[in-house]
Amino acid sequence: MSKLQASFDKAAEDIKKLAERPDNDTLLKLYALYKQGADGDVSGPKPGFFDFVGTAKYEAWAKLKGTSQSEAQQKYIDLVAKLSA
Repeated sequence: MSKLQASFDKAAEDIKKLAERPDNDTLLKLYALYKQGADGDVSGPKPGFFDFVGTAKYEAWAKLKGTSQSEAQQKYIDLVAKLSA
């Protein structure tokens, strides 16, 4: 496992220990960066019109299309570190 992957996995654990829940925009950014870092470009069908949360998550992830997994992982790590400070 690479150092980046290990840091990414640790950040994914650290996010669960935050003292305060981040605002919804930050949560969407975290979700999108995590998914891009873990799975790459968005895949699967877009959720239905009435699935507002699912649609927001899908669209946030889709905005990162073309971002490398390693770049997304680093941005995720940096954001978690900022929130943890």
